[in-house]
Amino acid sequence: MASIVKRGNKFRAQISLYKHGEHKKLTKTFGTKSDATRWALENELEKGNGKQLAERTTTFAEFFENWIHIIKKNDVKETTFQNYLRTSNIVKKLFGDIQLKDLNDIVVQRKIDEYAKNHSRKTTHEVLLKIKTALRDAYARGYLATDFASLVKTRGKELPKRNKSLSITDLKKLRTYLLQNTDNEFNVLSLLALETGMRRGELLGIRPENLYVDVDDEYGIKVRHSISPTSEDTSLKTKNSKRDISINKEVYDILKAVPIKANGYFFDPDGFNQSAKLAQLLKKLDISKTTFHGLRDTHASFLFSKDIDIAYVSKRLGHINIQTTQNYYLELMPEKKHQQDADALNLLNSLSN
Repeated sequence: MASIVKRGNKFRAQISLYKHGEHKKLTKTFGTKSDATRWALENELEKGNGKQLAERTTTFAEFFENWIHIIKKNDVKETTFQNYLRTSNIVKKLFGDIQLKDLNDIVVQRKIDEYAKNHSRKTTHEVLLKIKTALRDAYARGYLATDFASLVKTRGKELPKRNKSLSITDLKKLRTYLLQNTDNEFNVLSLLALETGMRRGELLGIRPENLYVDVDDEYGIKVRHSISPTSEDTSLKTKNSKRDISINKEVYDILKAVPIKANGYFFDPDGFNQSAKLAQLLKKLDISKTTFHGLRDTHASFLFSKDIDIAYVSKRLGHINIQTTQNYYLELMPEKKHQQDADALNLLNSLSN
């Protein structure tokens, strides 16, 4: 079992090794306790050779923090790693000094339910997924006696969706305004969101070389980069995110006229305050409120309302599969819903004729 001892302003970490029939000690000194603990755990993990039951006295919060630095850091994108770091702070607040040996599904469920009181079901679910992954890893390494992660369920309030699709009426009003006021770069960015359904980071990641005109004089954007507020990693969210999106010539020419910034991109991230700017614009135009991501939802919902094939919509959005598109993005626009309601009632009425 590892030991951490403070010596002056330093922390000495020590672990026991058993090699070639002899017990040995491996020692190293660090400037902070967290660095010493992480080094000790990493070496304990590398020892392998059976169950590490002695480590069950480690708190779950400590295990989770060390686990994401040792295991997850090299397995996930930088933006995902930053999400794990934020979850680590949540785990510290929720679980405090609760040790691994004291964890079970009831304990974890109570903590998740506590978190769910002030958070949406979606947010709670995202936190729980990361916690479950850590719990399964802890079990696999022998730090937990049972694999109970699957027994813990997501609960929480179903909050109103913020990324609401605009109605067709509001979509037309907004699009007309944006086309008539392209001297403002935010308006161009918003227009592209409506016209392409691209994610905000993908729009901010457009470079001159990403624009294309093919042999059939079709215009488009090659989605190859994504700009994040939490990382310098510009790689795309998934392999399906790499795609070519067609646009009409008018929009293509509007984008081409935007001055290229010093970093080689068309748009400045501008503090990633796009949703706040959009809220001001929508209020000015007397249009229902939505987020900047809601423009992506609007694009998808509009295509769906016009009976565009769902496979095409899914590919255009860069989704992993059609199920993702169905689950999250294809809510009917109000006008389409009313039409579908009327069609359904007419079909039912025809049964009695």
